[in-house]
Amino acid sequence: MAKATLTISSKNYSSWSLRGWLLTRLAKLDFEERGVAHDDPNARAELLLLSSSILVPCLMHNDVKVWDTLAIAEYLNEIKPKAGLLPADRATRAHCRAICGEMHSGFSALRSSLPMNLKSHYPGHKVWARAQADIDRITAIWRECLLKYGGPWLFGERLCMADAMYAPVATRFTTYDVKLDSACANYCERIMALPEMQEWIAAARLEPEEIDEFEFEF
Repeated sequence: MAKATLTISSKNYSSWSLRGWLLTRLAKLDFEERGVAHDDPNARAELLLLSSSILVPCLMHNDVKVWDTLAIAEYLNEIKPKAGLLPADRATRAHCRAICGEMHSGFSALRSSLPMNLKSHYPGHKVWARAQADIDRITAIWRECLLKYGGPWLFGERLCMADAMYAPVATRFTTYDVKLDSACANYCERIMALPEMQEWIAAARLEPEEIDEFEFEF
């Protein structure tokens, strides 16, 4: 069987690349990682939210090409069902898909106001009202899931698609010093402490390139 390949862009800035990479790791699919040059016009447009179509990450496996993150997650769930990327119960699975879809298509104010930047930290960062509304909705989702399914992850004892989809949010909350209640702060810490996340963050910090639009000055 041919080894899978996963094409990603910047580990420091690309939340979509992190989602696809983390999903593939959680599915335990052996893959070769390929990077897109940071000065590639299409990759830069995606990072700066100037593209209407997100083409990175892109998974190639057995002549199948999948580039949308939700599609990657669904494909991985089909070929690696024992990994548990989606919950076994139908109602719970529907709930998981719903909050993943909300992350996939929403929270534009959060994305633009608090871009992912793993190499930076902004203590006391001022969060404006539109981004705060997104934060409030995300933390409401987290609290509901943690209470309903008992934690420590969003849908219980096993990491799943939803945790991968919201993992970049945890990095944003850390980078921009977002104040959280104890349940959400603890969940955020658990995400950041995952071995896979620590591996990704360590690699991100080694990237020499910087994108000026993501480097704020206060």
